[in-house]
Amino acid sequence: MFMRQIADWCEQHSIQFDNYGTGSLIEDFEAKIASLLGFPTARFMPSGTLAQLAALKIWCDEADSPHFAMHPTSHLEIHEEHAYSNLYGLRGTLVGPKYSPLLAKDIKQIDENIAALLVELPIREAGGQLPSWEELNELKVTAKEKGLRLHLDGARLWEAQCFYERDFSEICAGFDSVYVSFYKGIGALSGAMLLGSEDFIAQAKLWQRRAGGTIFTLAPQVASAAMLFDESLAKQPAYRQRAQSLVKALSDIPQLRFLPKEPQVNMVHVYLPFSAEVATKLRDEIEAKYGFRLFNRIAVAEKGNPQESYFELTVGDNLMALSNTQVHEIFTHFVSAGLDYRELV
Repeated sequence: MFMRQIADWCEQHSIQFDNYGTGSLIEDFEAKIASLLGFPTARFMPSGTLAQLAALKIWCDEADSPHFAMHPTSHLEIHEEHAYSNLYGLRGTLVGPKYSPLLAKDIKQIDENIAALLVELPIREAGGQLPSWEELNELKVTAKEKGLRLHLDGARLWEAQCFYERDFSEICAGFDSVYVSFYKGIGALSGAMLLGSEDFIAQAKLWQRRAGGTIFTLAPQVASAAMLFDESLAKQPAYRQRAQSLVKALSDIPQLRFLPKEPQVNMVHVYLPFSAEVATKLRDEIEAKYGFRLFNRIAVAEKGNPQESYFELTVGDNLMALSNTQVHEIFTHFVSAGLDYRELV
């Protein structure tokens, strides 16, 4: 169905496929995002993994140092099999507390020769938390005072804008490079964009080719992103407001806790008083009964207590279609059944 929508959109707009990253479809979309985020130019790439590694490699080579810093829960550290070291020979230092945003004080404590700092906005593994506007600007200033290149992991930047209530270009100002995703938040097929100066993007294209990322056409990915972008972006404030109202509605279930206590974006981590195994079993029962899937991924709580687990609750169109009363009923059943099951085993 989704592929048919993309095909229809391409036909309606007389879209011609790009050829190895050239052509009006991809170049016009790159220009649109570059203008929105306040950069001279951009490059659409098959994945964020490829894009971010290229950025860090460029900045580390420029400084003649393979060393960069990132938050302990950075995607590069916990989800990419340490590609930055195994493929690119880079070394990462983890900076800041695990379950809160990076702050200027964390950067001031770095006493090593660091070429670049990777900053994620918002931090997914901390429940979508963000530094305040003042904290973000202090972080930028501190990083520049230390001579660091700043790279923004904006995988969920689209969701962060309504927290800051600033233009994207203002949020991105001070960053030397930015990566954004189009399947997260926008709902497109896989695909990412890397933004920076003309020289930076010229180097990024070279690293894209070296990494095998310059493929014959990215037209389906680009078309899906271009087709959905404006509409999806416009929904983000309503998603955030709904996440906040949901957490408020669910707060009378005492066995639940949330990180953060009030959602800053359309995401929050929900902590449960039973194991991931129990939660997964009940998730399938909930889906069969209510037609709603609570989560895909669940983990043991950060303190390592096997009898406590958590999952990421993200508000999108599916949750928008349910009332707070319906969601409260689902969670009440879920928690009650989980506690009963825990008592039996």
